[in-house]
Amino acid sequence: MIKGLHHNAYRCRDSAETRTFYEDFLGLPLAGTLDISETKTGREIKVLHTFYGMDDGSYLAFFEAPDQPFEFKEQHYYDLHIALEVTPDVLQEMFEKGKAEGIDTRGIADHEFVRSIYFRDPNGYVIELTAKTEDHDSHMDPATNNARGILDDWQASKAG
Repeated sequence: MIKGLHHNAYRCRDSAETRTFYEDFLGLPLAGTLDISETKTGREIKVLHTFYGMDDGSYLAFFEAPDQPFEFKEQHYYDLHIALEVTPDVLQEMFEKGKAEGIDTRGIADHEFVRSIYFRDPNGYVIELTAKTEDHDSHMDPATNNARGILDDWQASKAG
């Protein structure tokens, strides 16, 4: 049985500028680093793997591989984004902080079950900070929200 998320890992252009965004701006402490010089099969490699801790015990992680090109393809926010949960007060504070620090900041968007703001990190990834609304749990309860029925209707509509 899956217990939970340990970490999600992404490529980064520069570990120091990534640390500045995730630790200094977002407040996620740098929890660990691995300086990897050899793969498990003995191949020489140069990679730095960093981990940023979250309150639930999970991590966001990044790989910097200077010898391998990092070709980020900018995507629409719903193609790839990292959504991190905060309280409503922190959501407002971070919205104001992002604007004050000149970081590309969008929102506050009301999605009914959450309210969200969006940033771009130095690597191009969209970071969503999201705060649950009072009726979040009912929106996310498959016993009452008809999630499977909506998905089945979607699939049927695509079939013609």
